[in-house]
Amino acid sequence: MPKKPKQPITRDPETHSGAPVFTGTRIPVKVLFDYLADGQSVDAFVQHYPSVSREQAIAALEEVVQLVEVTG
Repeated sequence: MPKKPKQPITRDPETHSGAPVFTGTRIPVKVLFDYLADGQSVDAFVQHYPSVSREQAIAALEEVVQLVEVTG
């Protein structure tokens, strides 16, 4: 089983004005949600953005779900 990234999402005021990005990349997490909202899959996203692993994308989704559950 692939190892889950420790911190799939980071924020840095000097990278995309502080928008959440996938750790180790400049790819905004919002792009993944745009793909999903358009009916595309996580696999399509990682195929188009190979610097983000599938495991990292799934971990980011799980992190957002946890955030929503805590605040919702």
